[in-house]
Amino acid sequence: MKKILVAYDSKTGRTEKMARLIVQGFQEAGHHVVDLHISQIAVASDIHGYDAYIFGCPTYFEQPTEQMKQFLIMARSDALKGKPGGSFGSYTHHGLGAQMVHDTMERIYQMDMLFTGPFRVKDLIIDADMAGQACRDYANGISRQLN
Repeated sequence: MKKILVAYDSKTGRTEKMARLIVQGFQEAGHHVVDLHISQIAVASDIHGYDAYIFGCPTYFEQPTEQMKQFLIMARSDALKGKPGGSFGSYTHHGLGAQMVHDTMERIYQMDMLFTGPFRVKDLIIDADMAGQACRDYANGISRQLN
């Protein structure tokens, strides 16, 4: 059993919904998961001590949200170097926000990203409740890589 942090930002609730579904997938795989909105994390040391890190945010004007950008600056720490990571996000047009989070985790934090890119789900699919299994499958795929 791994201890996993799922930290996210959400503007409309869609990315939060993704986070909750991803958490379910990790729990179904037997992991201990802590999910936090990034506003609940004050300093980098608040996120130390996990076996894997999954960060998510929506794409907002083709970027991560401003809150996620600030979180990524604050959370940078040598304690994350080499740790397993993943990223996710909801989007309307491009999904570039989750890609930028993924790239930061991989290139700046030097984390071991478990997928070749971010997991993204289009807003309309989340609204139609079609994303549930895809989000749980994403978590299960990461779980297999962690074991």
